[in-house]
Amino acid sequence: MGRRMASSRIHLVLGDLVVQQLQAIVNAANNSLLGGGGVDGAIHRAAGPELLVECRGLGGCETGQAKATDGYRLAARHIFHTVGPIYRGGCSGEPEMLRSAYLCCLQLAEDYGCKTVGFPSISTGAYGYPIREAAKIALETARDWLSESAFPRSVTFVLFSQADFQVYETTLSQMED
Repeated sequence: MGRRMASSRIHLVLGDLVVQQLQAIVNAANNSLLGGGGVDGAIHRAAGPELLVECRGLGGCETGQAKATDGYRLAARHIFHTVGPIYRGGCSGEPEMLRSAYLCCLQLAEDYGCKTVGFPSISTGAYGYPIREAAKIALETARDWLSESAFPRSVTFVLFSQADFQVYETTLSQMED
C-alpha cells in the first residue's frame, strides 16, 4: 500500500487507488466517462466491463461536475467520476473548475452516506495541472468541507508517485502551521 500520513480526517497514501479499502473512490475521468489512460483506465480495468456499460448510460459529464456508479469488482461500493479541467495557464477558470470537481464528489459522498472516500490528484496527469497548485486546492477544499459536514468522515488522497506524495505531504503540513 505504501506510506501513510494522517491529519485528523484527511489522510495521504502512497499507492494504488483501485485497491484501497474505501466506501467510494473518485475517478479522474474524461468527459465521455468511457475510460481512458491513467487512473481512469486503471479503474475501468479493475471494475470490469459492467462499469463501461453503466457509464454509457450516463451521457458523459461536464468539466467540474461528477456522476456516481457502482464499484463492481472494486472494494469500493461507489465510483464518483469527475472531470477536472485541462490546464491552460490558470486564467481560464481552472482553479474554480478543479475545486468544483472535488466539491461535487464530496457532495456525492454525503448523498450516498459514504464514511470514506479516496481521491487521486485530479487533473495533474495528462491534463497538465501543476501539482503544487492542484494539491493546495484539493486539500483546502477537503479541509473546508470536512469542517462543516459529517460525511464523509475521512478523505484519503491516494498518490501514485513519491514526488506527488511529497507535494501533498508538504502542502498539508503547511496548512496545519
